[in-house]
Order: sequence, then structure tokens, then C-alpha cells
Amino acid sequence: MSFRATILTLYPEMFPGHLGASLAGKAMERGQWALDTVQIRDFATDKHRTVDDTPAGGGAGMVLKPDVLARAIDHASENDSRPRLLMSPRGKPLTQKRVRELANGEGVIIVCGRFEGVDQRVIDGRGLEEISIGDYILSGGEPAALILLDSIIRILPGVMGNDLSGLHESFEGGLLEHPHYTRPQIWEGREIPAILTSGNHAAIAKWQKEQAEQLTKERRPDLLDKQSKT
Repeated sequence: MSFRATILTLYPEMFPGHLGASLAGKAMERGQWALDTVQIRDFATDKHRTVDDTPAGGGAGMVLKPDVLARAIDHASENDSRPRLLMSPRGKPLTQKRVRELANGEGVIIVCGRFEGVDQRVIDGRGLEEISIGDYILSGGEPAALILLDSIIRILPGVMGNDLSGLHESFEGGLLEHPHYTRPQIWEGREIPAILTSGNHAAIAKWQKEQAEQLTKERRPDLLDKQSKT
């Protein structure tokens, strides 16, 4: 069974975006994953197809209406056990562990928020899992959804030319990835570290691990803190 993604959005024309090219695009053509979009506005009932309203209690911006969004979610997920995700800056940070969990399933249903946010009642009532891709704000959930899907699709079986490639990357082992080099041997006076051309695989593996640990210590000490706690 191929991985299936359903996107609920006000801008379906934004998909598949870059996922229609390169490895992800080829995998889609081979039927390894599929994508469909649901236009949230189609589930509005008034003549203006209204999907948002002013926030209760006052404040700036507009809020996606729970009745309209719930109808869209129910339409997309009838008799469907796929996880229901909401791309949200207040969600749990996306991790490689969660990406692998999602990749091992049948697919995902992703709600792309807009405006000031989504009515909390539909988040609770439809069991939406809020996911954040970083501590910054986007104009909507669509770019975040594309990033989430990119991270999932690339590790689906058979998508990458070498499935082992996905096992030796940043975050897979709780560390940032070690530096990489390729020919020419000398470029602008800079040489490939001699250890990498020594043929001593044990020494190379040791060097790579040390480099990964050093980079992580310098750039993401929080990852080392997590490792120490577990």
C-alpha cells in the first residue's frame, strides 16, 4: 500500500509544489505515494463561502470557523485511521523520530491553518495533532506541510536510490552529521582530511563520530542534553 497524504487548505494550487520534482516526483509517478487536496472553502454554506470570523474576546486577525473546517475534515477522513495533523507554530517541534513514525504508517491528513489560527473546539473535537517546524511564523500552514511531507517521503522504502542514505544523516543518531568531502583531492589549497583516504574504515568511522559530536556540541548542545537524559 502506498503512502497517501490528504491536504486541507484554502490554496490547493500550492501542491504538490516541489514534491512534484526530483526523487519525490518520480516516486509519485511510480505510485509509491499519492497526494490529494481538499478545498476548505467548499464546505462553507453561505453565498460568500465564508471560512473565518473575528476572534471571541477581541483581538487582531481572523479565526478559521470550526463548523466549516470540521465538515472538511469529516469529508477527508471518513472511515480513515490516518493521523490528523495541524501545522501550527504552537505545536510540538517536528523531530526525525516523529517523521519515521509517520513514514511507517498509511499516510497523513494535514490541515493547513491560515489567518490568526484555528478554533480550539475543532482541534479538540477532531483530535488534531499540532506540529511545528520551527520557532518562527509563516503566512500559512502550506509551506510547513510541504516540508513535513518532504521529510517523510524521502525515507519511504525505495524513494532514495540507497535506503541506507537516510540512516546516516543529522538527527538520525541524535547528533548532527559529520562533514563530507569529494574530489578533487585539493581545492583552493584545502585538502580532504587524510584519514578519509587512508582506507582504514575503523579509523574513518571513529573520525566521523568525533566530528559529529564536536559539531553537535558547538551548534546544538541541546541535542547532547537530550541524549544525556535518556
